[in-house]
Amino acid sequence: MSGVDEVTAATAATSLADAADETTAEQVVTPWDVAGGADGKIDYAKLVNDFGCQVIDEQLIARIEKVTGVKAHPFLRRGMFFAHRELDQIVSAYEKGEKFYLYTGRGPSSESLHLGHLIPFHFTKWLQEAFKVPLVIQLTDDEKFLWKDMSLEAARRLARENAKDIIATGFDPRRTFIFSDVNYMCTPFYLNTLKIAKCVTFNQARGIFGFAGESNIGQIGFPPTQAAPAFPDCFPHLFGTEKKSLRCLIPCAIDQDPYFRMTRDAAPRIGGYKPALVESRFFPALKGESGKMSASDPTSAIYVTDTPKQIKDKVNKYAFSGGRETLEEHRLLGGNLETDIPWKWLNFFLDDDDELAKIGKEFSSGAMSSGEIKARLIECLSPMIAEHQRCRALVTDATVDQFFSTAPRDFDSMFGELSGDPPAPPKEGEAVSFQGGENLVARGAPEPA
Repeated sequence: MSGVDEVTAATAATSLADAADETTAEQVVTPWDVAGGADGKIDYAKLVNDFGCQVIDEQLIARIEKVTGVKAHPFLRRGMFFAHRELDQIVSAYEKGEKFYLYTGRGPSSESLHLGHLIPFHFTKWLQEAFKVPLVIQLTDDEKFLWKDMSLEAARRLARENAKDIIATGFDPRRTFIFSDVNYMCTPFYLNTLKIAKCVTFNQARGIFGFAGESNIGQIGFPPTQAAPAFPDCFPHLFGTEKKSLRCLIPCAIDQDPYFRMTRDAAPRIGGYKPALVESRFFPALKGESGKMSASDPTSAIYVTDTPKQIKDKVNKYAFSGGRETLEEHRLLGGNLETDIPWKWLNFFLDDDDELAKIGKEFSSGAMSSGEIKARLIECLSPMIAEHQRCRALVTDATVDQFFSTAPRDFDSMFGELSGDPPAPPKEGEAVSFQGGENLVARGAPEPA
């Protein structure tokens, strides 16, 4: 979710159109590797063109606001989530009273999440609350086992630890199901995985994902596992066993697009809807805009485990500044919003549009110094991370078990307004219970034709 200078989706679309005419150096954007061109920046116009997706415009944002009755999330208004595949069709179907569900995920590869990891979950939570729909969250512990130098046991443990940070963002267990691939390879899920796999030749997979001779066969066979949750019959305890009972909307970073291009190609052949996507830019590293933040360099990111002192020290010492060499020069020439990381991060985390516009004007004119804009970012981040840590401390293993539970939900109750508080996690020895019965298939779910 890389650098964003745009304050509105309209300017985001304009900048993309302008950039499309410029010749840029080669960049690499795959689900596993992200590297910018010669200047280290990601050319999003080129990605949109190469991937064949569309830019989210003001008209689509206005439709979302109208149908949900709520103001669009800052990530939409400011162009962080900037591209889509058939999001307009999801909105059209919703306007007609059709239901859909959300699907997003996380590859559990580290003990703690950094701020960039939280972006899709904060946005997904807003989508869930705005549209009042259920959500499934995939933890790809099998993927990390296949790609990383870690044991399967370590990958499974990290999945549960990462789930606690995800839960701490405020999801409701009554319409949120979290699962790890290793734990949830039940028959309906695996059947869809097999069907998708049969639709994709090795040459297609190699062309989409860039597999080479040194790729292990587990990596080559993994993509259908990430594709399968886009079909509702993978989750009979939520949605029943009808593949076309619901459409699916997937919020994700744009580097995940290859997975779902493959999924959309396979969907008609296995009798399902093509999933829709809403895709984000990359969140810029603290040291400068160069693709994703690196877990191997703790100074390139702010982690959700960082203390207020660590946050302050990291921002002051490592946040790349668009300010000038001297204060005198800065007052004369102003700061560079194109390169200033505190400004870019404030675009993500400062809710107040008026204050954000004022900061941008003052910093670019030189009235606000680099130290002052860094101080405002620290003021913004510190309470947000402290609140996350408070919520994370309340998430117990029983809470994780509740979100992981395959106890059936009542189909209709997952849509629309929820009444009352979420059920408390079960005590030791008690079974997890929602509104459904005791069988696997959700109560009230559509039946196959």
